[in-house]
Amino acid sequence: MDKQTQIEIEAAAFRTLREHLMEKRNDVQNIDMMNLTGFCRNCLSRWYQEAANARGIEMDKGEGREAFYGMPYGEWRDKYQTEANAEKQAEFKVAFAENVEQK
Repeated sequence: MDKQTQIEIEAAAFRTLREHLMEKRNDVQNIDMMNLTGFCRNCLSRWYQEAANARGIEMDKGEGREAFYGMPYGEWRDKYQTEANAEKQAEFKVAFAENVEQK
């Protein structure tokens, strides 16, 4: 497979993942994703932002989230996210420290 085809396939897979998380499974909470997998939608939006920045495209955290979520993050959060209990929040602190802070 040539490099351009690989890039196009990887981009298509990313778009499918985004669609799945944003449209088909918006019931899955970010905190549950983070606690189980070590990443969530916010991580994906940050990776999107970082990739843009690495290519000289200025994009801040809010713009990255809006690009990924398809709307301002606060709007998506209010529409789909629920409050996490103390146990999930404690698990999140561990998952965040292990997967995000160690960068």
